[in-house]
Amino acid sequence: MKTRCGTAAIAGRPNVGKSTLLNRLIGQKLSITAHKPQTTRHSILGIHTEQNDQIVYVDTPGIHVQGKSALNQVLNRTASASLYDVDVILFLVQALSWGDDDQRAWELVCRADVPFYLVINKVDVVTKKNQLLPFLAKLPSHEKLKDVLIISAKKGSGVDLLTEKVKKHLPQAPWMFAEDDLTDRSSKFLAAEAVREPLTRILTDELPYSLTVEIEQFVEEPGLYRIGAVIWVEKQSQKGIVIGKGGSRLKEVGTRARESLQNLFGIKVHLELWVRVKEGWADDERALRSLGFDQE
Repeated sequence: MKTRCGTAAIAGRPNVGKSTLLNRLIGQKLSITAHKPQTTRHSILGIHTEQNDQIVYVDTPGIHVQGKSALNQVLNRTASASLYDVDVILFLVQALSWGDDDQRAWELVCRADVPFYLVINKVDVVTKKNQLLPFLAKLPSHEKLKDVLIISAKKGSGVDLLTEKVKKHLPQAPWMFAEDDLTDRSSKFLAAEAVREPLTRILTDELPYSLTVEIEQFVEEPGLYRIGAVIWVEKQSQKGIVIGKGGSRLKEVGTRARESLQNLFGIKVHLELWVRVKEGWADDERALRSLGFDQE
């Protein structure tokens, strides 16, 4: 059997729907999503295998201009590095929106010297459709730009056509992963992300950017996974906010995370959460490395 296999990077500024698109493309919740910038902090591979073709999608952190912390710089480095050594790039922008971060992402995509598609996402929330054509007319062009596609990653419209476009760039090659693989990430990584998602959704303002999750315990027993996760915050004052009055907020996070984990792993999960303080971890290169950042 002749097989084709290739990689497609999903790039763009924060909060344009890259993770939602990855989940849609592979048909399963893999990358966490939230209506907050920089929810994605790592490059995550999502694998879609169909008939003779295997597409390895790379979900990347959002490319942004602002943000001087060590964590922000790591996220930009991770996103930029993911644009190289791929077969095609899907450059996402939000319909009717183009700002400094979009321009910065555009410049990095063009510099990668890889064929790419300009993918206009969130068309489902555009109420005045007559504004789309003028918006499209103002978009920049480039010799490596293959086409402009309009989609809704949330609703699924236009995604099948996008997949067909990606397939045109797959070289004839052996598959990199087994037919039923969905990602190269470990169960511990996916568990940490499943805990971080409800934290990002529930907590307001800047606090989601001041915390990260580390899995301390992951034990597989017959019919049960025992998982223990540490939620790291930067300041003692943040610890109480995460826990909530009488532990209410932490309990809600645990309930949501456990449901997500059971759906992901298809098995009963016993989850324990602890909140601890690591002063200034987001601006400490050594702390970031110890927590798994900048190692991709």
